[in-house]
This record gives sequence, structure tokens and C-alpha cells, in this order.
Amino acid sequence: MDYKKLISDLIEEVLNINVYDSIEIPPDSNMGDFAFPCFKLAKELRKSPQSIAEDLKSKLSHESISKIEVVGAYLNFFIDKSKFSRDILFKVLKGKSQYGYSNYGENKTIIVEYSSPNIAKPFHIGHLFTTVVGNALYRIHKSQGYNVVGINYLGDWGTQFGKLIYAYKRWVNLDELEKNPISELFRIYVKFHDEVDKDPSLEDEGRKYFKMLEEGDEECRNLWKKFRDLSLCEFEKLYKVLGVKFDSYDGEAFFSDKIEDVVNEIDSKGLLVESLGARVVKLDDYNMPPCIIKKADGATIYATRDITAAIYRKKKYDFYKNIYVVGNPQALHFKQVFKTLELMGNDWAKDCVHVGFGLVKFKDKKLSSRKGEVILLEELLNMSIEKIKTVIDEKNPNLKNKEEVSQKVGIGAIVFNYLKMNRERDIIFDFDEVLSFEGETGPYVQYTFARAKSILRKSGVDIENLEFLKYLELLVDTNEISLIRVLGDFNNQIKSSIKFLEPSIITRYVIEVSKNFNKFYNSNNILNLNDENLKIARLILVYATTIVIKNALYLIGIETVDEM
Repeated sequence: MDYKKLISDLIEEVLNINVYDSIEIPPDSNMGDFAFPCFKLAKELRKSPQSIAEDLKSKLSHESISKIEVVGAYLNFFIDKSKFSRDILFKVLKGKSQYGYSNYGENKTIIVEYSSPNIAKPFHIGHLFTTVVGNALYRIHKSQGYNVVGINYLGDWGTQFGKLIYAYKRWVNLDELEKNPISELFRIYVKFHDEVDKDPSLEDEGRKYFKMLEEGDEECRNLWKKFRDLSLCEFEKLYKVLGVKFDSYDGEAFFSDKIEDVVNEIDSKGLLVESLGARVVKLDDYNMPPCIIKKADGATIYATRDITAAIYRKKKYDFYKNIYVVGNPQALHFKQVFKTLELMGNDWAKDCVHVGFGLVKFKDKKLSSRKGEVILLEELLNMSIEKIKTVIDEKNPNLKNKEEVSQKVGIGAIVFNYLKMNRERDIIFDFDEVLSFEGETGPYVQYTFARAKSILRKSGVDIENLEFLKYLELLVDTNEISLIRVLGDFNNQIKSSIKFLEPSIITRYVIEVSKNFNKFYNSNNILNLNDENLKIARLILVYATTIVIKNALYLIGIETVDEM
């Protein structure tokens, strides 16, 4: 039973207004299982919040509610503990891998653009932020019945490819290109910028070769395709390790033959003006600098391609939301793009959303792909895996699948750290904290799952025996109820994550599940009970916890391990 809905329905019958989103879970279980604040009703009903609460209390009752109390302006509801335990856990056990899922977003298409690395450059730790946030939003929306389209909008077009073509023709080492293609392409890209410092005229060469690429020069096109194919091959290796997939790899280049029609459309609507030789859309009235559509040399720019891509996506997918998971520094760019789309007469521009995120730093380390000062993602993941393997060697040297566990926990630790806090906050890496098995970390949650699995294995009980469900009403202890209450809140947390486009809501939730489970585990005997029925009931609670932790970690792109 959805107790939150039950309570909101009871209140709505009296007040005739929607109060579902106002129902809260008190911070202390002694204050009740659910609470309804009456502050907002005071002005409308012309009564004090406390008198409204008292009046409501006199009119509300249900067999599943054991008690209703008024505390100040709050109406606190106490659920019948035995029914509560049975209803929530039955729902978890019935849903299993689908528990928490719903058809909430049925028949609505959500586009999530994420990862989107530049081709011919290594995948560094900054790229992981967009990749894991986007992957989580993809999975979270999909769990609620949305039709989700994941797009890897590759950075495979622009002046930098003119520079790379020039660098390739001047400095490439073909033997190194064959052995380690991305490293060699990156080396010559960095060398180009080193040489520009000595001879600024090389910038003109880069622009010239990109113009040739845009105009279809055969040699330039062939080299560009080579760069793209080599890059995708390398990227796919990392995506496979991370468990990340996409439905489309249509990058900037895909829209190169569609741009001119869009430029003409913008012009036909009287939006294009000349500015220092460039063609722009003036946005002074909206306190923004102009949106450049074509540069002075006639070449297109990011905004042109993003506008074209948005129009194409609306025509192809008729999206409900078009989400761009791109760093905070690009906030102004997207405001300009969305405003230009709106001025073109596209009322759906309001459905385009920029989901920003912070920076990733190591102490005293600045990331710059221009000068080659990058921390590669592959190196970071390998470091994490090796450090976890060292810990496992110390704690459980006889673990059979040590390599697999080290990889899942090591990678999970990194992903969890990116998604632990509000996505707009900067991340400063501290490996000691990230890989700790204590505190609010990925290894802590994964170890909690493994501990629960170990309890189930040691019990020898066929926990999925449906006859055991009759014992669920025995779960009325404070720690049991606290854990069950959190398990029952999973779907609400998913919907909240969707509302705010914030994966950290799920990450914080699974931390809360783990904390409540460990408190229950440390305070309540499970395997050595004389009461066999209560033992089975507690084992069912352990099993339900593994279901929820596994489902929650999946939504943020992390795999579980049964042993550690």
C-alpha cells in the first residue's frame, strides 16, 4: 500500500485540494511515520495552523492508521506497524528487480545528451562527470516508463579539426599512430598549440583547413573520418567498462549539411544582423551577448550546430524534454541557444534544459587539453581498481573472484563519488576518502550489500518461499520499522530525482538505506534467534534490503558484488 497516497487521499476528501507533495516523513520516527504541515492552509482557511490540524484530526481515520497526533502545526500519522511491515516488504518482494519502477512517464520521450567527448583527444576525468550524470538520468527516467533517447553528441566538427589536419600533415608519426592512435593524435594537437606560441600565423592554417573540410575537400574528409573512427574505437572500450550505452552517436558533423537551411530560416525571420563581419542574433533585450550564427570567415560555430540539432531532434523524436548534460561554464551558451530557438517561433524551446555540473580537480592540478595537462580517466579507474585490490588482499585474500570484485568496487567508488553530492558542486579527489569502506562512499554501500548477501547465504533459508510472508507482521521493532520506512520511499526518491534532474538524490537515498540496514544489523540478532518465525521475518527484511540497494545502485550506474 502507498501510505503517502492513502494519507493524502484522506486529507483531500476533507479539503478538496491536492496535498500529496506536502506529505513529509518526520526526521524522528517517534514523531510519526508521516506528517502533514498545515502552515500553507492558514491564509486560505483563515485559521491558525494548529486549529486546522486539530480539525483535520477529528475528521480522519483509517484501519491502517493506528494513531493521529497534533504537534504544533503538524498532523502526525502513525501507521499500524504490523500492516506497514507486511505491505511494504510484500511490494519489494513482488517487484524484485522492478521495485521502484512505474509507468509515470509513459508515452513521453526524454532526450538526454551526455558524455559528448571531442574526438582525437583522450578521455579525461572531466568527461566522466557528464557521462555518469547523463547515464544516471537516462536510467532513472527509463525506470519510470519514459521513452529515453541517449545521445552522444560527439565533438567531431569545428576549427580544431582544421588544426589537427594541419598537424597530421606536418608532424604525425605513423608507427605511433598505429600503436596508440589517440595518444599520437593528442600529441600532434598539443604540438600545434606549442608551435602557435612561436608562430601565431598557424591559426590561419587551422581555419583554412577547417573551411576546406566544411566545403567537402576529399583529403580533409578522409582524414577527419579516420580521426573519428579511431576515437570511437577507444571511447567504446571505456563505455563498456562503465556500463554506459547510447542510442545515437550523431555528433556535430552529422548536422553540417543541415545548417544552411537553419541559417536561412533564422535570416528569413529577420533575426540575423551583421556584427564585426559575423552574422549574429542580437539578445541585448534579454541581457545576453549576441548569439553568433556565422563567424566573419563564414564558418559555423557551436551555437549554429546546437540550434540545428535541437530542431532536428524535435522533428525526429517530438521530445517532452531535451536535456543537455554539459558543464556549468556553458550555461550562457545554452541560454543563448534556447532564446534564439524561442525567437524563431519554437514554443518547445522551453522544453530544452541545461543540466550543469561542476569541475573535477586534484589538489594543485588544473585540467587543460590544450597543453596536455590532463588526468586520463583510464589511469584514474586503474588506480582505483588496484587500490581496492590491495585492500581485498589484506581483508579477504582467499576471495575467488578478486579481479571482478576489484573492478566493480573500484569503478563504483569513482562513479559514486561523482554522484554523491549536488551535481553543480566541484569535486576534489581524495582517494583515501573515495575508497574508504566507512562513511558515505561507494565501497561502504557495496560492502553493506555484500554483508547482507552473506547473511542470507549463511542462513540456508529459502527466503523466496511465499509461505514465509505471513511472518512479516512480526517486524515491529524500531530499527526494523526505520529500515522498512526507508525501503518504502524508493519510488518517491526516484520521482524527486527526476523533478530536480539530480542523481545525487538516489545516491543519498542508497546511503540512507545502508545506514539504516547497518543499524538494524548491529542492534538486532538475525541468525541466532530462538524464535524461528522472527528469524525468517528478519531474513526477509535483509533480502528486501539487497533488492533495494541493487536497484538503486543500478540507477546510478554501479554494479553490486555478492562477496568482498
